[in-house]
Amino acid sequence: MIASVTLNPAIDYTVALSDSLETDAVSRSDDYRYDAGGKGINVSKYLVELEIETVATGVAGGFLGRYLLERLSAQQIAADFVDIDGETRLNTTVLGPDGEYKINQSGPRVSRLAVDEIIDTLCEHDPETVVLAGSLPAGVGPETIDRLAKAGPWETVVDMGGETLTALEAEYALCKPNLEELAAATGRRIDGVQSAIAAAEALRAEGFDRVVASLGSDGAVMATPDRTLHAPAADVDVVDTVGAGDALLAGVLASRSRRESDAAALRSGVAVASRVVSVSGTRAPSLADVRDERDAIAVSAY
Repeated sequence: MIASVTLNPAIDYTVALSDSLETDAVSRSDDYRYDAGGKGINVSKYLVELEIETVATGVAGGFLGRYLLERLSAQQIAADFVDIDGETRLNTTVLGPDGEYKINQSGPRVSRLAVDEIIDTLCEHDPETVVLAGSLPAGVGPETIDRLAKAGPWETVVDMGGETLTALEAEYALCKPNLEELAAATGRRIDGVQSAIAAAEALRAEGFDRVVASLGSDGAVMATPDRTLHAPAADVDVVDTVGAGDALLAGVLASRSRRESDAAALRSGVAVASRVVSVSGTRAPSLADVRDERDAIAVSAY
């Protein structure tokens, strides 16, 4: 089983506009949706579609927290969240003809007691892998992430900001930065695949067994103990990039849970991400035949 931990979940509100936003004008739309979101939750969503056993946990509060749990139940995603004071946040994505606009709320404070309850929840489910993903809310720092990683016999995967990655001290099986997070974590300027490969290798040397970095239109790289791999992005029509990195991570983890090779895992990640960016919002598209598509993705080794 793979358990995801989202310490700062959200309801993702996505709205599409036919005209550009203008000041002092009312924009109207009939094309909108609400999804249960947050990086860890997104990973669990995609794992369900990939037929991997998963449970999503974390914290939830207020009426948006209740709605989040309702949405997870409706999507048949196993969830076991800790109830907290405060309000689960609302994240807004506006899809307009001239690009995407994103407004993310900060979220409520998370106490040490709530983290204790999350640890108890994880121990009850006894996962093989724990994914710690998303932004850190008030009250939580890198030491909390290390504490969660050390709390049980599971292997730990982390997907967080670059500054957090550099402050971690526990052992981690894998981390998954995006391009900006990779640059922040290494202090390097990344302007292409080769510089991304060098940065991923440098970050891996800081204590991560593997580093998977999403590079947008340049695809993704995976630094392993033996070599570094690169897979180009698939040629698809991009509708919405929200959840792309989470989809990449879910594809990699699904493949690893089946004991497949690193190259197969990277192919799977890119294939899943390609499906996800072709739909709006963070809903999970059908991934039933995505393993067939991954074989067309070329992987280069360095």
